[in-house]
Amino acid sequence: MAQKRVVSTEGAPKAIGPYSQAIIYGDTVYCSGQIPLDPVTGQLVEGDVAAQTARVLDNLKAVLEAAGSSLDRVLKTTVFLKDMGEFGAMNEVYGRYFHVNPPARATVEAARLPRDVRVEIECVAALD
Repeated sequence: MAQKRVVSTEGAPKAIGPYSQAIIYGDTVYCSGQIPLDPVTGQLVEGDVAAQTARVLDNLKAVLEAAGSSLDRVLKTTVFLKDMGEFGAMNEVYGRYFHVNPPARATVEAARLPRDVRVEIECVAALD
């Protein structure tokens, strides 16, 4: 029977509540939503949705690597946007991180995201 394992890394912002950065169960990694926090300073990355999307994906990359996976192994993402009007700018940056065989994805507009950020992304990935 598979055991649930907690993933934690200093390369991404620490969990700011009763949740883990990611959980490994079997051959799958379930990553919590990441927002554009700088993992060193704990401060929000200022700027437009493109700048925030890049920070979010860098955070997810760090969590995935700590789990023994990578962006190339992501199966599904969910993108939460403050404003669906910013989809194009988010999508352009997202495409740079997932340019070959991109994962399945859902994108939704959320009424409000933590710390009033412009974007949050969660993902599910296979282990290497």
